[in-house]
Amino acid sequence: MTKCDILIRGCRVLRPDMTISGECSVAIDGSLIHKIGTVDEMAAEYEAAEFLDGKGKLLMPGLVDGHTHTCQQLLRGRVSDEYPMIWTRFLVPFESNLRPEDSHISGQLACLEMIKNGTTAFADSGGVHMEQVAEAVLESGMRAAIAKSTMDMGAAITGAMKETAREAVDRTKELYRAYQGAGGGRIDIWFAIRQVMTCSQELIAMVRDAAAEFHTGIHAHLCEHKDEVSFCLQNYKQRPAQFLDSMGVLGPNLLTAHNVMLSDQDIAVMAEREVKVVHCPRANLSSHGFPKTPQILQAGLNVGLGCDGAAPSSLDLFDEMKVLRYGMIAYWGLPSFNPVVLTCATVLKMATQGGACAIGKGDILGTIEEGKKADVILLNIDQPHLQPSQNLLNTIVEAANGHDVTDSIIDGKIVMKKREVLTLDEEKIRFEAQRHMEEIVRRAYGTV
Repeated sequence: MTKCDILIRGCRVLRPDMTISGECSVAIDGSLIHKIGTVDEMAAEYEAAEFLDGKGKLLMPGLVDGHTHTCQQLLRGRVSDEYPMIWTRFLVPFESNLRPEDSHISGQLACLEMIKNGTTAFADSGGVHMEQVAEAVLESGMRAAIAKSTMDMGAAITGAMKETAREAVDRTKELYRAYQGAGGGRIDIWFAIRQVMTCSQELIAMVRDAAAEFHTGIHAHLCEHKDEVSFCLQNYKQRPAQFLDSMGVLGPNLLTAHNVMLSDQDIAVMAEREVKVVHCPRANLSSHGFPKTPQILQAGLNVGLGCDGAAPSSLDLFDEMKVLRYGMIAYWGLPSFNPVVLTCATVLKMATQGGACAIGKGDILGTIEEGKKADVILLNIDQPHLQPSQNLLNTIVEAANGHDVTDSIIDGKIVMKKREVLTLDEEKIRFEAQRHMEEIVRRAYGTV
């Protein structure tokens, strides 16, 4: 018999073409999906060190959060029902007052929540003390593309968040040298352009050159809101995407978050440059508006989904799928009687394949295929809100949530089994997070 590390028995599988198989078994060996076969065939062929019961479950690719802020985990509940600009009134004071130990517990809590919601990899656009986030990722077993927030402009930006261009780039280089490839390749270090309103041309040019030198990615907020577009037009006589293109930043290694205020010309040039687009539906629809997602997809751009951190809501990409789908139907579909302006299969691809491509891992992540990385989750589909269903894929997008995820495997290692996270002490993290949150609030705002 062939030996393997994990055998998942009797599950159904979400195929790369977004169809769903009948019952089968999946062998995982090392960090890879070794074989997918019938239940009887795999039972006769494989001897496993550990078994997972897949009966009544769907094996899916792990979800990929293409844009988040792990250092904002302890801001949960603070920014809802607030007038703009929450960035200057809440986020900047909060993040400026983070200490290394705060970033560490925040990173742990973020990883814990993501694992329990079916996310196996994420892209963090950065905050302060990102070495502490990297340590939390290593502990959790997750996969991440981590950037350090870089800003050298803006009167409202103070304290640890504002640096000179040289300081910002040099500190990211230090982070790269310390953590690139750590955890058996689970961690990548990227450079960042927080946004064009807070990054000088000097800093943007330095980030561009450093990312090319280190052969890594760039994570940027782009066309998130009208103020950003207005700033660019006033200062550079160009829209943000066109300005970054003139700076030589647009390219396949650029991940842009939000993308709400893109013009048709922006979309065309970004498609030509193969930029990776990430939407954050709940954050965007609540404060900035409706993105041109159908047009972006039509242009051939890769689109992923992100939660934008826990400050406004939660880290549940199943919720993001629903909000984007309903928003696109309401805004773009209903006026033209087009109910399939954003199909369930398309939005599920965004949360899996789209996110994998956004973090530069589309060749090894995002689908259940032999030879790909074993970053997979099991979803309990034997529940009254999911079964019976005339179209299970549609039902998963419309009705499933992160609490339906029972097991999670990342890089071939079981990190959650029967809803218990094996890599992190949940009770201790939640207790410590409460204490750290109260201390940060006192320092940042003088209240609890």
